[in-house]
Amino acid sequence: MVKWKKKDLEIKLEHVIPFQESSARLEQYSTPASIASEILFSAYSKGDIFGCVVNDLGCGTGILSIGAKILGARVVRGYDVSPSAIKVAKENAEAFDLDIEFYERDISQVGDRADVTLMNPPFGCQLRNADRPFLDKAIDLSRSVYSIHMASTKNFLNKYVGSKGKKIISQETYKYNMPHAFTFHTRSRREIDIVVVMIR
Repeated sequence: MVKWKKKDLEIKLEHVIPFQESSARLEQYSTPASIASEILFSAYSKGDIFGCVVNDLGCGTGILSIGAKILGARVVRGYDVSPSAIKVAKENAEAFDLDIEFYERDISQVGDRADVTLMNPPFGCQLRNADRPFLDKAIDLSRSVYSIHMASTKNFLNKYVGSKGKKIISQETYKYNMPHAFTFHTRSRREIDIVVVMIR
């Protein structure tokens, strides 16, 4: 078992290639290496990475999948509806020489059970409640869930997760500098508050 430091993992994850063709409809924003490493180390410290089967829902270019595999997950599967994202995710995994399974699949078609789900789902800015199918699927298929959401939705998340018979065990808030990625963005960068929740 290789001992990793969070900063070392963050530096390694900075080499993950980001989206080449972002989709506004799918709300494709790359997860920063700093936040990805925080999520991964939190899960790792709770026994939710090493030796586990991990699902990455809405995996994008694979940063959470790659980090989980680096930290010793037994099996990692990434799912995304975007063929371009899956293509880049596979290229990233190959560049890191990691054995990760990536599938081009809508969230409704995911049925593989896992010990843990990691995910950065759509926030619901373009399509209202777009994160709900991801929450439903993650809760249904795994014992632990680590998920990124807008901090302003914390009250909703607590109620929604509770209605599914689960609890938010921990939550951490971070600043995320959202880059100018789409034509409707009027500023080069916009800082938003996000929350990472651990559900069990």
